[in-house]
Amino acid sequence: MSDVSTLPEPSLTGRAMPSVSPMAAAAESKTLPTLIQASGVSVFYGQHEAVKSVSLGIPQNSVCAMIGPSGCGKSTFLRSINRLNDLIPRCRVTGELLIGGHNIYEPGIDMVRLRREVGLVFQKPNPFPKSIYDNVAYGPRLQGITSRNELDALVEDCLKKSAIWEEVKDRLKASALGLSGGQQQRLCIARALATKPKVLLMDEPCSALDPIATSKVEDLIVNLKEQYTIVIVTHNMQQAARVSDMTAFFYMGRLIEFDQTATIFTNPSNKQTEDYITGRFG
Repeated sequence: MSDVSTLPEPSLTGRAMPSVSPMAAAAESKTLPTLIQASGVSVFYGQHEAVKSVSLGIPQNSVCAMIGPSGCGKSTFLRSINRLNDLIPRCRVTGELLIGGHNIYEPGIDMVRLRREVGLVFQKPNPFPKSIYDNVAYGPRLQGITSRNELDALVEDCLKKSAIWEEVKDRLKASALGLSGGQQQRLCIARALATKPKVLLMDEPCSALDPIATSKVEDLIVNLKEQYTIVIVTHNMQQAARVSDMTAFFYMGRLIEFDQTATIFTNPSNKQTEDYITGRFG
């Protein structure tokens, strides 16, 4: 757990803390092995330190929500988990980040394998301008799978896991761009699952969706954690409380508090965490 005392004075009228789902509260009694372990991770854009010495451990088969105001470093930290920041000029990462006990920043790491094992779903749905079927089959084909029967089974399985199979099973050859926003996002989740990842990263996956589509994606997240470890960035406090087991609160590049979601939302140890959750600032 990290602690910082230099946060601004509350400037907004407080609101009640979001209620925590029974699933999140029940997670306190479970002890799961750590899959993602960050130790002193810092991310620099040139001389600017966007993420400052973050250390945390995310359990396997759990949902970890990262919360905090815009520009606090949570999305930058999320992208460091699959090294997407490497694509940004003058970006460098220090510290150690382990997935399954292996440091993903060690020399010679297989980047293709890493990004196959750590999938990413973006804020805005971004289906390929291809058929629904070809969107899901794209990754497996790159991996060398050519059997039609194998691809058919994989596409169906991923679409079912993403809770969209019944809506699209009769139009798999239709363009993915013809789907609604919520359907497109669930298709993108299916596409990410098709490479058989261990970890699924989600960067504000519901921010562009209506409440009904958001509810479907949230239900999906809760179901998917049975097979995957999920890290989600969200500005929605209620969403974090509903879907996550662990919550990390970031501010100005620092990890302020990291704990069980039930603890963060009902009895945070840091006053600044409480101030943010209840709307007194941010």
